[in-house]
Amino acid sequence: MTDPQNKAAALKCWKTKITPSPLSGGITNSNFVVEENGEKFVARIGADIPVHCILRANELAISIAAFKAGVSPEVYHHEPGAIVIRWVKGKTLTPTDIQNKKTLVRILETIKRCHHEIPRHLKGVSPLFWVFQVIRDYAGTLQKDKSRMIDKLPELMGRAQILESIVGPTELIFGHNDLLAANFIDSGNKMWLIDWDYGGFNSPLFDLGGLASNNELSREQESWLLEAYFEKPVTDKLHRRYSAMKCASLLRETMWSMVSEIHSPLHFDFVAYTRENQNRFERAWNDFNQL
Repeated sequence: MTDPQNKAAALKCWKTKITPSPLSGGITNSNFVVEENGEKFVARIGADIPVHCILRANELAISIAAFKAGVSPEVYHHEPGAIVIRWVKGKTLTPTDIQNKKTLVRILETIKRCHHEIPRHLKGVSPLFWVFQVIRDYAGTLQKDKSRMIDKLPELMGRAQILESIVGPTELIFGHNDLLAANFIDSGNKMWLIDWDYGGFNSPLFDLGGLASNNELSREQESWLLEAYFEKPVTDKLHRRYSAMKCASLLRETMWSMVSEIHSPLHFDFVAYTRENQNRFERAWNDFNQL
């Protein structure tokens, strides 16, 4: 298998000999910063990952549509196993940044643009990200590959079934589906959203719940987020559906990590990441059952 850094250096778009610099933070792809002729780029190296339902053809199509929608940086080059995007100068956000009200307002505007503008520019197959089907697929993989957590699966799947029934019928938007703080870049006059591995049509509640859980928003901030997104008061039913989807987002992240423990070639402590997200899921599940 070609070393990711060597692959990044050998991409056909470079006009000179370049030296890619590793970019930290990714736990799905290998990312590199490249400078050439006064310009700066990010090279994302990664093949399809069937166990996570990641198809690079979908990621490429979404990345192109997201640029046209004014949400994401321009795709400069692509070839099998690689996407090169133009560098955006700005601050990569942290959960503390997202908890700031002014920043959260700008983020919500970007999320709405993602949800409603990207479909206007998307070409090809329409990818779907229904978290409960993702969870079912992960359970099958964990069962087949004899995960160390296999004895936990019946209980987790029972909870997933309850959550799916509470979410019920849903509006479809185009979701990012991985709203970690590090996927937002603030360039001052614009908020950018990057990394479209899991992009697909979904319920808006998943992105809202994922944003809240990934960035530890307070209950007051969550209430504001729901009211500002839907532009109406939040009913008890909507709040319960949202809370169920928030739980599902944490369960999906937990099971993503369980699968990654077995299959990921990257050097990362997935066991600790599983434990962290499992604890967060348990807290959210307990809160959900208090509603």
